[in-house]
Amino acid sequence: MHWYNTKEGFEQINTLGQNRTPFLFIISYDKTKIFAQPLEALDSDIFYKLQDWRNYPVKKREKPFIFSKSPVDFPTYKKAMEQILEEIRSGNTYLLNLTFQTPIKSDLSLKEIFTYARAKFKLYFKDEFICFSPEMFVETEGNTIATYPMKGTIDADLPDAKESILSDEKEMAEHVMIVDLMRNDLGIVGSNVKVEKFRYIESIKAGSKELLQVSSKITAALPENWRDELGTMLEKILPAGSITGTPKRSTVEIIEKVENYERGFYTGVFGIFDGESLRSGVMIRFIEKEGHTLVYKSGGGITIDSDAKSEYEELMDKVYLPL
Repeated sequence: MHWYNTKEGFEQINTLGQNRTPFLFIISYDKTKIFAQPLEALDSDIFYKLQDWRNYPVKKREKPFIFSKSPVDFPTYKKAMEQILEEIRSGNTYLLNLTFQTPIKSDLSLKEIFTYARAKFKLYFKDEFICFSPEMFVETEGNTIATYPMKGTIDADLPDAKESILSDEKEMAEHVMIVDLMRNDLGIVGSNVKVEKFRYIESIKAGSKELLQVSSKITAALPENWRDELGTMLEKILPAGSITGTPKRSTVEIIEKVENYERGFYTGVFGIFDGESLRSGVMIRFIEKEGHTLVYKSGGGITIDSDAKSEYEELMDKVYLPL
């Protein structure tokens, strides 16, 4: 097993793409650690699911489980959010995805959580970390690339939840900014960029809760030789806009100052190139091992209209096991 640095990693992805070799890739949030391995030689302790692409059998949970969390306290969260609001007032960012670590406890192993979790995009990496993400990064069909940014979450049990989140001005502003950012990102690698579906609702199981999340679909036309430049293409559009903010460059710099930990692979991306098409997911809903402790990483978007209490509650809602 080999981790590549930024330059080596994207070159390796280019080479595998040029050879039309089916492979799995994993890219850290800051692009400094990259894994790229042909599927035919994939290590036996790496498992993935990208919608209907998977390399492990379905297995249902047959026993109850224990789950508890020890989240950051509200004053600490509020202090970090105030720093971001000051940056917004100064014009350095308009939207920033603020994330925190939450120590958790469960009687299930990482492998069991991964196996039982219900999610569109899942990854198990060598008993080191897992993700069970609802969010696609990019996919291709022919020479068309598509992305589906998610921004906006609400408890489905709240009265008129769907109407409430779709009419919320703060949520609308946040979503519009991310759609605009992702349009720009796809415009870097493609042409004829279109927003094909704007602000549609998806339902996600979050432990005992059901969450509604708001997504959009954006597409662009890729050049004929995009498979030969796959690594170069990915490098240009990473990190994912939905988990950084806008404008991307200055927002990433603020994240480095405000967040008190390394994101690592959390909010990075993973995906499969099958020799013809690409499918990839954003690594959110993420748990990793730190020594003997399990750490869950989660976050949410902050804008000038954000309310600290509701943002803190959203952060907590996203710490769950979808079993």
